[in-house]
Amino acid sequence: MGQTMTTQSDAQFTARTLSEALPYIQRYAGQTIVVKYGGHAMGDASLALSFARDVVLLKALGIHPVIVHGGGPQIGKLLDKLGIVSEFKDGLRVTDEATMEVVEMVLSGPINKSIVRAINQAGGKAVGLSGADGNLLRAEKATRTTRDPDSHIEQIVDLGFVGEPSAVDTSVLNALLQADAALIPVVAPVGVGADGARYNVNADTAAGALASALKASRLILMTDVAGVLDKQKQLIREIPASEVELLIKDGTAVGGMIPKLETAAQSVNHGVGAAVILDGRAPHALLMELFTEHGAGTLVS
Repeated sequence: MGQTMTTQSDAQFTARTLSEALPYIQRYAGQTIVVKYGGHAMGDASLALSFARDVVLLKALGIHPVIVHGGGPQIGKLLDKLGIVSEFKDGLRVTDEATMEVVEMVLSGPINKSIVRAINQAGGKAVGLSGADGNLLRAEKATRTTRDPDSHIEQIVDLGFVGEPSAVDTSVLNALLQADAALIPVVAPVGVGADGARYNVNADTAAGALASALKASRLILMTDVAGVLDKQKQLIREIPASEVELLIKDGTAVGGMIPKLETAAQSVNHGVGAAVILDGRAPHALLMELFTEHGAGTLVS
């Protein structure tokens, strides 16, 4: 651990000695940490390698990371290349049959396996899964409504094969972790319906559902911003889950931060120790959050 720390590029993290980090390591030893990995950090080769090394280090320290990844930019690029037009409603990609074919291919294929390869290259033993494996992630069709600005009549928005978690069966994860304590699951957020239909599930939402089912010690949502910012654009270090709805209503949380905060609050209310929203582009953000006093993002407790 000490040698690994002294080779880090982040000055704040290099200042942490083994004796300072030891209480935090002991706190999480034997605990499950669910990490949602995505955004620009996933597309940056150096950050991706750094993330893989950090995940391997967590495993070596006796912590059990479960990785759930996104892939929106990669999906968008392939859809453009294939000439398939897609649109977004309320931040969710409308997913017809042709789009779903691409979504599953990209998420369960090249993205999932690139993360698996990176972790294995860093000395770990990663196993790639999708939510369909072992019925890990059951999903049902997501429903949204919109209000006509003139008539004020609510209308149902059809998002196609966009799904929301309805049930989680952790047996496949438990089997992997019990069979070989060194294995690191990497999960693509493709859910399966009761009728066998496949669904595109938001990666943050999928990670929250898995964290709740696993009773994880931490849910970590890695994104492209420092965390939740107040109206003066300053980082909010900690938010009680009970105050999340207020932050959304008063406009403090907007856009893509809303579903992240909602997922964080729901997971905490369903047994997760705490949830953290942090900037995945920051070097060793995962280690900074877990092994330093002030963490690296916004803690929802």
